[in-house]
Amino acid sequence: MPLLCGTSCGRNAFVKRPKTGDVLCKECFFLAFETEIHNTIDKNKLFQRGDRVAIAASGGKDSTVLAHVLKILNDRYDYGLHLLLLSIDEGITGYRDDSLETVKKNRDDYGLDLKILSYEELYGWTMDKIVAKIGRTNNCTFCGVFRRQALDRGAQMMKVDCVATGHNADDIAETVLMNILRGDTARLRRCCDIKTGGDDEDSIPRVKPLKYAYEKEIVMYAHFKKLVYFSTECVFAPNAYRGHARAFLKNLEKIRPSAIMDIIHSGEQLKFKDSIKKLTKRMCTKCNFISSQEVCKACVLLEGLNRGLPKLGIGKKSKAERMIALQDAQKQQLNVQLYKNDF
Repeated sequence: MPLLCGTSCGRNAFVKRPKTGDVLCKECFFLAFETEIHNTIDKNKLFQRGDRVAIAASGGKDSTVLAHVLKILNDRYDYGLHLLLLSIDEGITGYRDDSLETVKKNRDDYGLDLKILSYEELYGWTMDKIVAKIGRTNNCTFCGVFRRQALDRGAQMMKVDCVATGHNADDIAETVLMNILRGDTARLRRCCDIKTGGDDEDSIPRVKPLKYAYEKEIVMYAHFKKLVYFSTECVFAPNAYRGHARAFLKNLEKIRPSAIMDIIHSGEQLKFKDSIKKLTKRMCTKCNFISSQEVCKACVLLEGLNRGLPKLGIGKKSKAERMIALQDAQKQQLNVQLYKNDF
């Protein structure tokens, strides 16, 4: 005998939600999933009527579902938002070039304007070129730092009021674990925030409407809705530190399905002593974009690449300063020697 939907709608059940264990038909699952995201948006006041919202679109499942759901909710609840798509082309052959075709398909399907910014035009480097210099270790540091700033630059160009990212519950739980394992209390304070940036930091805010949405349910939603998305993993990602946190989290989830939400709620409730260092935001003296240092990480990494010192921004600030001082001293010594040779 078929199992009936748990909402008593009379239809046969089709899915069991990983997040709650509820047995639902497809229609009720879609409604429950969308309503939870609406409640997250409403409770946290993520948008204001008339906002121009850039959806950070990579072509993957998260950003594709985010664009689809935001369009539905914008119409259903009359948010009054002007939605746009913002994509960053890191320059990864066989990965980003293919996923951008999916983003363009989303643009056509949803009727949204799309802006694509590349590392090449912003920094003069692609991730292919960076990996050729730095190797397969620490390459995700470059990509993450450049991508975060590229989104800020794109949002500024598009004159949007906020950027909506596809970070889901699994992503945030992984970040909590990573910051705990690294002892990074400054970032641990902020990683569970559903909204970051804004007027107090002189930056365009970012919001996470999918903060409480499980990755498994996002995949189920995309599959049953027959959404077009790109599912290939980045060719440079297997060595990323996040991958180890993800594997650990998946093992926890097998034993305790609520582990993802438990970790997020724990991160939200963490309290720190006043003596613990906080991240202070300022403007980078070189590029004038938001930074926690006098010179932002993106500018330090870029200078290292341009100087032929690709590991300049990897590690402590004092190490970078020593590398620059040593290179400058060597150049000065070479110039002196050339000057003497001329005479």
